[in-house]
Amino acid sequence: MFNLNDYLSPVSIEPPVFENLGGNAGFPHYINIHTENNPIKDLDGFKVAIIGVPDGRNSPDQSTSEAPDAIRMQLYNLAKIPGRIKITDLGNMKQGNAFSDTIAGLTDILCTLLKEKIFPLILGGSSALVMAIDRALSLQKIKYTLLSVDPRIDYSSESEKPGSFSYLNRIISNHKSTFHHYINIGFQTYLNDQQVLNRFARRHSELVRIGDVRQAIYLTEPLFRDSDAAVFDISAVRQSDAPGTAIPSPNGFYGEEICLLARYAGISDNLKVFGLFDVSPKLDIRFQTTGLAAQIIWFFLEGFSQKQYETPVLSNSNSGRFIKYHVRVTDLEDDLIFVKSNLTERWWIEFSIENDQKVYVACSYDDYLKANRNEVPDKWVTAMNRIKS
Repeated sequence: MFNLNDYLSPVSIEPPVFENLGGNAGFPHYINIHTENNPIKDLDGFKVAIIGVPDGRNSPDQSTSEAPDAIRMQLYNLAKIPGRIKITDLGNMKQGNAFSDTIAGLTDILCTLLKEKIFPLILGGSSALVMAIDRALSLQKIKYTLLSVDPRIDYSSESEKPGSFSYLNRIISNHKSTFHHYINIGFQTYLNDQQVLNRFARRHSELVRIGDVRQAIYLTEPLFRDSDAAVFDISAVRQSDAPGTAIPSPNGFYGEEICLLARYAGISDNLKVFGLFDVSPKLDIRFQTTGLAAQIIWFFLEGFSQKQYETPVLSNSNSGRFIKYHVRVTDLEDDLIFVKSNLTERWWIEFSIENDQKVYVACSYDDYLKANRNEVPDKWVTAMNRIKS
């Protein structure tokens, strides 16, 4: 029988020299923590499980293996998460003899949690671990969308590139994978091979340059809402805000922006797994990067605690929760149908496919306004191409 205690080591970190919050106001006082005296027993009732994966192999910087505990040190010094969300910290996964063993073990853990409807939150380790996310979702037969916040598209035509820069090669070439759609938020053009960008554009991937994100960051929220897995590479943050990573960039997101993106991931009612990767404590300065990583996790969990499960009931026209708007656009045969939530004021576009089935694609109020100006929204074009393919 599968036993998580066989896969995971208890949390064992030094208490902070200075506690920012006294009493029971701190983060660790309201979560269940796997320790030597408190082994993993019953997961009933937990909504989120934190898993550290201290494996930096298949990466240019193996010191990322030290990141999970370094992030915990900072996370446990933050305030408790508002609300009544039940969180468990399962500790660190035991490293396999080979990197492939780590991938296999992490896949088993993720499958177990997904079956129990517990949300896995992964503290890496290198982003090569994304391959375990692919395997777990594929074994669950989930046709999934992967969203990465990363300055690079982690795909390479060079076979010798480390897996943290080429995990998409393995995913795309795997005929057993249920990978369906790719979204990148914050790529930097000068860090990417133009041929790779063209390749993913032909696949109808949604690639959003960092400059476009920063002009209107709120427009990324619908992208998270339609994603099944979200992975953050800490190098998406500018070097001045997060120096502790193997290949930093002077340009990137500010700390506040990456935390907002994490909150968008948290409130997504479609997301099934979240991962934060490529933090290198050895390259850090005065805990700046691990501190920001902890705040990314905190904002994700804060968003998770505010989650509203609206996607499953979108097709229920009798719920009274949504309003439908039909918009006529000259260049299209049929009206565009927009759906707005009365509760959260979020928007979707409704598509009818074969057998009159409905598909809902998350969009923004800006898309609705564009349609009212007799323009076809880019979101509609991208979604329609994906549906046809």
